[in-house]
Amino acid sequence: MTDLTDDPQTTLLPYVQNARWFGGKGRPCRIASVRRLGVLTYTPTGTLPEDGPGVAIDLVEVAYDDGDDVDYYQLPLAFYGEPQEHLSHALLGAWDDESFGKALVYDAVHDRAAMACWLDRFATTAPDADATDDEPLRFHRLPGHDLDTEVHSTLFSGEQSNSSVAFGEDSLMKVFRRVTPGRNPDITVHEVLTRAGSEHVAALYGWLECDAVTGEGADRDDVLHLAMLQQFLRTATDGWDLALNSVRNLFAEADLHADEVGGDFASESSRLGTALAEVHATLRESFPTEDWRGERVSALADAMHRRLDDALTAVPDLAPFEGPLRSTFDAVRTVSYASVQQVHGDLHLGQTLRTVKGWKIVDFEGEPARRLADRTEPDSRWRDVAGMLRSFDYAPRVVATTLDDDGDGEDVAAQREFRATEWSSRNRSAFLDAYAPDGLDHEEGALLAAYLADKAVYEAVYEARNRPSWLHIPLTAIERIGTA
Repeated sequence: MTDLTDDPQTTLLPYVQNARWFGGKGRPCRIASVRRLGVLTYTPTGTLPEDGPGVAIDLVEVAYDDGDDVDYYQLPLAFYGEPQEHLSHALLGAWDDESFGKALVYDAVHDRAAMACWLDRFATTAPDADATDDEPLRFHRLPGHDLDTEVHSTLFSGEQSNSSVAFGEDSLMKVFRRVTPGRNPDITVHEVLTRAGSEHVAALYGWLECDAVTGEGADRDDVLHLAMLQQFLRTATDGWDLALNSVRNLFAEADLHADEVGGDFASESSRLGTALAEVHATLRESFPTEDWRGERVSALADAMHRRLDDALTAVPDLAPFEGPLRSTFDAVRTVSYASVQQVHGDLHLGQTLRTVKGWKIVDFEGEPARRLADRTEPDSRWRDVAGMLRSFDYAPRVVATTLDDDGDGEDVAAQREFRATEWSSRNRSAFLDAYAPDGLDHEEGALLAAYLADKAVYEAVYEARNRPSWLHIPLTAIERIGTA
């Protein structure tokens, strides 16, 4: 065995900081605490199993030196008595563990033997059974699907805020890395839609939770949602990729319009609009709804103005468009009421999957940068619609931006812009006509216009910070506000 680390936190900090899912990139930080949430094996304390790893889940509290805020990250851990060469890339260190004694410690999502413990616990949990109070880790199952426990796990690469593990072709487990006390809407919304028999989501099979706070007086209602197990849509195609392929087909046909190209996307956009309308209807029936009036509607406009204030500081290029943007936000104050409900909260083409049975909408966590409490509050359905319409505007312009010009000149660029606008307009119209076949009244139009402008402002800040070469995409959309 390698030398033991006296303090596991010494090893955990660089691992967390360098992980894809770490949200505090560039900020000086330290690990303030490590809490053992529970053990998934029946291995006696202080020993390691002979035929597999010891498995546990730890919660790491990261404190930042430049502020009072903290983040919590889940670390699924696999403990071995001997080095595992096939897991060398996932080695965290070696220490004397409170549950398993002296061991080498690996990130468990990379380990098939460890992941089998998660799958086994889900499979042996009775559907809709109540967990006992003395269980630190509580697995929940929904009825209607028998899990295949004979399959191997495969970790998906490229994850950002979570880790996704497929079990054969049967199920997919999303392990939440950055966790916040409270009920994750990705689970609560999926549960409601699954029980309602919605055809537009991957069915939820179960989830894992634990108490957010332990000890005497702890509130059992304050939980940490750690993972969710759902239907694996193996043959599904990402909606964003489909849209980009459609745009490329259009750009390749110099003499054809968008409705004449074989890869025309409008019928898919229409089906997606219908799918979202049906999902919204189910959510409206299943979650609390409100009607915002008066001061509450004005507060919505105020929030948009505040975000614009911050954006003008971050993106000086927004300054010429401040007037039209503020007028668009002020129009919200004239709305007599705004119906709000549970929504997706971060909807775009990348949150959709096309299957042989139609469109599926995924990832109901909401906008990652917002607090969990804000993401679970009711909101206008027009936020989701605006997110999708902005995505239809993005797709053709991303293709135009990333194509190799080969010195084609201004004429080619102008032609691509014309075709991008044509594709965007056709698909936005197809989506909106299907979502709202009776059209929008004046007040709905004002709300949608404001959400579209608010989303474009958000995009401008994001692009300025992360992809400056794409900043022109939201700026072009914002410029149209002043000429509409």
